[in-house]
Amino acid sequence: MAAVLACGKRAVLSHGSAAVLWGLLRPLDGPIHVSVPTAAGVKTRRGGCLHRSPSLSPSSLPPGGRRHDGKVTFRDGIPVTSVKRTIDDLDGCVPPYLVGRARRQAELMGVRLAGPERKRTRSDLEDLFLSICRRQRLPPPEVNAKLGRWEVDFLWREQRVAVETDSFAYHRGSVAFESDHARDLDLRSAGYAVLRFTERQLEEEPGRVASDVARALAAFGS
Repeated sequence: MAAVLACGKRAVLSHGSAAVLWGLLRPLDGPIHVSVPTAAGVKTRRGGCLHRSPSLSPSSLPPGGRRHDGKVTFRDGIPVTSVKRTIDDLDGCVPPYLVGRARRQAELMGVRLAGPERKRTRSDLEDLFLSICRRQRLPPPEVNAKLGRWEVDFLWREQRVAVETDSFAYHRGSVAFESDHARDLDLRSAGYAVLRFTERQLEEEPGRVASDVARALAAFGS
């Protein structure tokens, strides 16, 4: 609120700061982002980043009226860009995976967003995990490998290590949830180590993911 007030009465919290206020993203490092409905560029202020955006100017706001024109509104008493406008502003402001995360969270809140879905596909997660393996010099696994009646995302057959990469988009239903756990139980009973990593872990903690896999692979020789 202090940052918004410092930028004038028509200023609103925006970009990544607005996403945090709406609960679309966890707190972000860096300056607080505020937008004002005027022309010309972006200016960095002490402790903040000021965006000038004429498109935020309400077309028919009555004198002294409340800001709720579809682009700006209030949350917890703080003037802020709407959820839809916040998502639009995130492009180029935060990494693409955070834009996707914010979109998914907005959809869970019941906000209908225009444009293409920005969810990672199964192929995206495979590419992400394989890139971690390459960077960390892990031996290449089999991909989408068959083990009995099951298919696993990644498999080191000789070391008896299987890895599953989980995205909420594919595991939100009860059937998928039960199937995942039935597969894990079968594989562990057959002597396989089964590791599961979430989309967030692959994106934000690749070093820890690689270390966990390396330990499981090393255990084969112990």
